Amino acid sequence: MRYLLAAAGIFGLDAWLKQRMDKTLKSGEEKPVLKGRVILRKYYNKGAALDALDRWPGLVRALSAIVFSILCIFGLAFGKKQRGGFRLGLSMVIGGGASNLWDRWRRGHVVDYFSFQSRFPRVRRVVFNLSDMCIFLGTFFMAMFHKDS
Repeated sequence: MRYLLAAAGIFGLDAWLKQRMDKTLKSGEEKPVLKGRVILRKYYNKGAALDALDRWPGLVRALSAIVFSILCIFGLAFGKKQRGGFRLGLSMVIGGGASNLWDRWRRGHVVDYFSFQSRFPRVRRVVFNLSDMCIFLGTFFMAMFHKDS
C-alpha cells in the first residue's frame, strides 16, 4: 500500500508543480533558484526524452501508454517478490510515468520546468520535471535492488 501511495504522491506533486510552473512562468523566462544551481524555466516537450520523435506526438503518446501498461502489469505480477528498494524504484517509475503520460494525453505535451546550471551549454539546455527525475532514480533503484527469482 505504501508503494501505491508513493506513486500517487509523485503523480500529485508533479501535476501540481507542472500546473504552478505553467501558470507562473512565461515561455523563455528563467528564474535561478538554489544559489543559481537550478534554473526554473517552462518548456513544452511534444516528444520523448530530449524531444526525440517530437514530430510524431501521437506515436510518442501510444508508445508511452504501452510501456506504462507493461510496467504496471510487471509490477502487479512480480513486485511482491522483490526487495523494498526495487518496489520503491518501481513505484517511482510508475508515478513519474503516470504524470508524464497524463500530460501527453491531456495537454498534448509534457510540461518540463527546471534545468541544472552548467558551464556546458548542452547540459544547461536540457529541461526536466519531477517525474523525469523519479523515472531516472527509480530505474536506478530497480537495477540496484533487483532480486533474481
